[in-house]
Amino acid sequence: MTAPPPTPPASGRGAVRAAIATAAARFAFSATSRLDAELLMAHALGVERNAILLDPDRYAVPDTFPALVERRLRHEPIAYITGTRGFWSIDLAVGPGALVPRADSETLLIAAQAHFAGRAPATILDLGTGPGTLLLAALDEWPAQGLGVDYSPQALAYARANAATLGMADRAHFIRGSWASAIVGEFDLILANPPYIATNEQLPPEVQNHEPHAALFAGADGLDDYRILAEQLPALIAPGGAAVIEIGSTQAPPVTTLLEARGLHVALHHDYGGNARALVATHAPAT
Repeated sequence: MTAPPPTPPASGRGAVRAAIATAAARFAFSATSRLDAELLMAHALGVERNAILLDPDRYAVPDTFPALVERRLRHEPIAYITGTRGFWSIDLAVGPGALVPRADSETLLIAAQAHFAGRAPATILDLGTGPGTLLLAALDEWPAQGLGVDYSPQALAYARANAATLGMADRAHFIRGSWASAIVGEFDLILANPPYIATNEQLPPEVQNHEPHAALFAGADGLDDYRILAEQLPALIAPGGAAVIEIGSTQAPPVTTLLEARGLHVALHHDYGGNARALVATHAPAT
């Protein structure tokens, strides 16, 4: 039986590096164990991660670090522990009740950039905005006006706080609602990251046990919310505009079928890992 790594001293040369290494070894369940440990140490010290990478011997291990490690050992998401997650060009406050932003969702912004190449959308709608992830990233990209919709009061509280922190409170507005049921009008850019996990699918503990199920699961086939969006989107897309929708990696064919049945033209975009990740829906060209 392998002995556990020795507990590093709380101070002294090499203490921070040793503490990070020890924590990373305990985070073997995580695909990013070393990064997790570094982010927790940076959070405990109140510094940027780069600071401890460049000069770890400048710091002593803070008394708060072991408690953060214990929280991670219970599979609590790093973003919930630190209270923040970087996404696109912004940092967002996140916590229980709000879906943690994922890098794969940046595919939607890349797809939107491609659609609006050389011009900017003036109005943006984010359906299922969560902590404001896609809307605020898009507003950092373009000088537009935006509306975010979510059913979760907790998520909307984070979204409003994030808009204020980023200086976007005058351009980002948020309302509680069920998709676009209360929305009237057209938007140049519509962004949506709906739930798309089948209810019987098993997720990693840090997702299953901590993140809001309402933002994850969407019926027996994971398509329930796409059926709703497919009905609502055609009336919301302005001429020359687009709806950019996140999908699960195997869902491009069925979601494309749903959108095309409503008269929309659909293009597929892949994420950083080469997986199908976003559909761009536009009004079909007039013939």
